[in-house]
Amino acid sequence: MDTTKVEWREWGADAFEAAARRSQPVLLALMAPWSAECREMDATTYSEPRIAANINDGFVPVRVDADRRPRVRERYNMGGFPSTVFLTPEGDVLTGATALGVEGFRGILDSVRRTWDGKGEGAGSVPRALRDAEPPGGRVDARAEEAMVEQLLAAYDDEFGGWGTDVKFPLPRTVEFALVRARDQATRTLEAVRTHLLDTYDGGFYRFAGNRNWTNARREKLADENAAVLRAFAHAYRYTGEESYREAAERTVDYLTTTLWTGDAVAASQGGDPEYFTLEPADREEAEAPPVDDTVFADRNGLAVDGLLTYARYTDDDRATSYARRAREHVCETLVDGGEVRHYDGPDSEAGLLVDQARLLRGLTTSWQVLGEPGPARAVADWTVEHLQADHGAFLDGRPGGPGLLDRPLVPLDTNVDCADALLDLALLTGEDRYREAARAAVDAFANAAERMGVEVAGYATVAARLLEPVAIEVGAPAGDDLHRAALRLADHETVVVPAVDCEGARLVEDGTVTGTADTPPALEGLLTGTDGAE
Repeated sequence: MDTTKVEWREWGADAFEAAARRSQPVLLALMAPWSAECREMDATTYSEPRIAANINDGFVPVRVDADRRPRVRERYNMGGFPSTVFLTPEGDVLTGATALGVEGFRGILDSVRRTWDGKGEGAGSVPRALRDAEPPGGRVDARAEEAMVEQLLAAYDDEFGGWGTDVKFPLPRTVEFALVRARDQATRTLEAVRTHLLDTYDGGFYRFAGNRNWTNARREKLADENAAVLRAFAHAYRYTGEESYREAAERTVDYLTTTLWTGDAVAASQGGDPEYFTLEPADREEAEAPPVDDTVFADRNGLAVDGLLTYARYTDDDRATSYARRAREHVCETLVDGGEVRHYDGPDSEAGLLVDQARLLRGLTTSWQVLGEPGPARAVADWTVEHLQADHGAFLDGRPGGPGLLDRPLVPLDTNVDCADALLDLALLTGEDRYREAARAAVDAFANAAERMGVEVAGYATVAARLLEPVAIEVGAPAGDDLHRAALRLADHETVVVPAVDCEGARLVEDGTVTGTADTPPALEGLLTGTDGAE
């Protein structure tokens, strides 16, 4: 709850119209409920009476929950939360920063006022991502995967694990790419993540480490990031059999299904109070845990379903399966209408955002593979392709329209990767090549930038490689049958498992061609490992 002295307005046309009438800039405070810096800025800068009076008199202040408005977040994020952004009445950016103390904020207020008085609307600018309407299209080939392997080798930190030489993020999709191409990098990174970012008492993973050696952990816990890390540890357990990876994944299942469980689905996040999370276990029992934002977002629950069922895929864990089903059913019943997905259940929620469409589709295709339960996967995919895929092939982050820069189209790479990956899975599950074609168009839309992509978007190289040589195991038995369960455990994590196909036994299908068959789990293991499959 906002307790500052600033007279905040809601995001919307009224605020920008007021700014135009008063000929004043807009102050956009882009906040995240889990961010300690946001709470600190509220308690200090925005609660200082003279600053609040200056804001109320000379600006039109607008406060936005970044988690609830992804399109605003993607257009105005200054690199972290809070993002403090000054806008023209048309929504163009005058200047911006992240967290500001009292003195820093006084300085930027004076600077913005001088700029506005001197240049007015002419001082505003539009971020480059919104100026360049056309993505760097081309035709993806095997070089995308090769270039990403080179990036892994160049960016890997041989001393401490992980990629980069400063702040360390878990980068779970990068870990997954490395598991089959640079496994030592993947496993050493997971060891660092498990050692330094896993909350061994309450479960779940912290967001990132502030230092190269994985120390100075930032303690926020977000549902989507935990779901992605859960999936990476589950895949690593499949490849290595390392029990510590399974245990780390299990602790994340615990966290998602207890602390973050709302009763219906997975909550959005938990704040990162460093004082609480550094207490000894006995002291934590007596302390009040940081608050949980219990908003049920479609995108985060799609990833939670995916992560929980990936863990169940390798462990047959009934609890993970049960909670994944409950989350999937709740989201599909309350947030999906004819394939269009609402971000959350609230009067101001947007619908048809790519982040929700793509990540819920990911959860639905995983549900189809593991449980044989597709839900509205086709409807969600069809709506996404019809309404969000542009002529150049990439997917827009939502339908353009709204105040400020919301009327400008945006084609985010990361969610395009999520969407293409899920669409390819759906193509192999349904046998409908139109989904593969839609995925290929989205990947091609960024192909001319493949050589320049950093390790943070290794998922692009993963889906590019899968599109060029898609692999599936089709099982002529229902989900839960011994042969189906064997396929789930044995398949490479980039291979799609298709249950209940009209065939005898199981068959390996590579780029549309059957290259091997098996009638029993041992025979399937022999087919996939190159052994004789003898019991």
